[in-house]
Amino acid sequence: MSVEKIKINSKNLRGTLEQSLTNQITQALNDDDQTVIKFHGIYQQDDRDRREIRAQKKLEKDYSFMLRLRISGGKICASHWLLIDNLADKNANHKIKITTRQTVQLHGIIKSKLKPTLQDFMKNNLDSIAACGDVNRNIMSSAVIEKNHSYLQVNEIAKEMSLHLLPKTKAYHEVWLDGEKISPENEIDELYGQTYLPRKFKIALAIPPYNDVDVFSQDIGFIAIIDDQKLLGFNVVVGGGMGSTHGNHQTYPRLGDLTGFISVDQVLKTAYTIITIQRDFGNRQERKNSRFKYTIAKYGLEWFKQEFVKRAGFEFQSPHKFNFEKRGDNYGWDQDYQGKWHLTIFVENGRVYDDEKMQLKKALREIAQNNLGNFRCTNNQNIIISDVEKNHKKNIEKILKKYQVNIANYSPIRLDSLACVALNTCSLALAEGQRYLPTLITKIELILKKYNLSNEPISIRMTGCPNGCARPFLAEIGLVGKALGKYNLYLAGDSLGLRLNRLYKEDLPEEQILYELDNFFNKYSQSKKPDDNFGDFILREVYGQ
Repeated sequence: MSVEKIKINSKNLRGTLEQSLTNQITQALNDDDQTVIKFHGIYQQDDRDRREIRAQKKLEKDYSFMLRLRISGGKICASHWLLIDNLADKNANHKIKITTRQTVQLHGIIKSKLKPTLQDFMKNNLDSIAACGDVNRNIMSSAVIEKNHSYLQVNEIAKEMSLHLLPKTKAYHEVWLDGEKISPENEIDELYGQTYLPRKFKIALAIPPYNDVDVFSQDIGFIAIIDDQKLLGFNVVVGGGMGSTHGNHQTYPRLGDLTGFISVDQVLKTAYTIITIQRDFGNRQERKNSRFKYTIAKYGLEWFKQEFVKRAGFEFQSPHKFNFEKRGDNYGWDQDYQGKWHLTIFVENGRVYDDEKMQLKKALREIAQNNLGNFRCTNNQNIIISDVEKNHKKNIEKILKKYQVNIANYSPIRLDSLACVALNTCSLALAEGQRYLPTLITKIELILKKYNLSNEPISIRMTGCPNGCARPFLAEIGLVGKALGKYNLYLAGDSLGLRLNRLYKEDLPEEQILYELDNFFNKYSQSKKPDDNFGDFILREVYGQ
């Protein structure tokens, strides 16, 4: 059955989940419920490393579930971090994954553990509602340390917007919390209706001069305009998106269009109105072309502005000037305008776990247990210990040293790397992502050292497929999985997320990736201009621009 029909027949996202969850014959859900459950922030997955051996034994796939929380702006308190940590050990695979959308995922939850896990989260005011599915998803907000009250105001707007755009169905509470049954026919969702959106929808709020949210890659991007420490409003960007499909030229990554400026009091209505436009005009026949970027590309920006005015009752003003200077996180200690301290810790590819070299998970648990600060996930998959009192700084540093956690003692290229989950659990993955990129970077670091480029800040991103979760098409070096052990190599993006990179070569194994990069690093070391970043050099060297 098509996704559109599944949504219509789902009884406002209830489906047959109650029956699926109690079916003890299989660890999987009914086929249609595998679509419905995404709207609840959950994906059914299986361990692809074990498929063959289980098939040989005539066993069903090793099914489990990924649960993604909704944490607008990435901020949680110490008790929430402890809860996530405890449930990762109790009900999941012991690891915590910080995503590229500033929230947290738990993997490896078996079916019987789903309900108690969600109930524990809900008892503590955390949920996974609309973290996946054809709705507005987790809203990203710049994780830069708050330099004045306006920064805090932007983050509060992100939270308010998230609540404003939530689906109105009570299915989540009925299925997971055994809430009072409500007839779906009596539920009215003026924003989403019964068919929700044609596809997922992503929103981010940026605070110049930082573009840590990759604001031009979003369905809607809001760029905060702050003057003399006062938030005046937002420039609005529409129609960005990263996903594509190999071999399908009708699909492509796209940068959003800068549309105009709105005041602070117009921001919620702006987001709501734009979503209704996509709801009514987005492509519902072909999911590969159903994202908002294709709606904008099809109808044009001027049409969009006219449709917006009809629905919102006000026009976009001329965009205000802004400037982006940095996309990566500021590692180490920093102080906010209220005198609180914040420590940004590098978390490679967002994987929080313990191994023989470093016990990051134990360190963060001890910091939380001692209530030394709050926690914030960044858009670059890192963690910030936030709101720290000055007298607690040394205690945090002692804990990190105890568990051998280096704050940022890594090469610039490693610090500026992103990777999606990919294998072994993502059903879309064609190649490795987070498990492989650290090893590849180690080999790339040796090449950079050979040409005295070890201190060059070069962005590199890897995904296991072209769906683009780690936004690889905005990296100076993008690696997109094509098959097991092979990647398409994209080059010539910029360092600020303002320019798409370009496909350079396809189906490259590791040996050829390293060969190509070796050649380019050699030339870069010999002829780069002052303040020339690697992406700009490639654009000039390879593409003559």
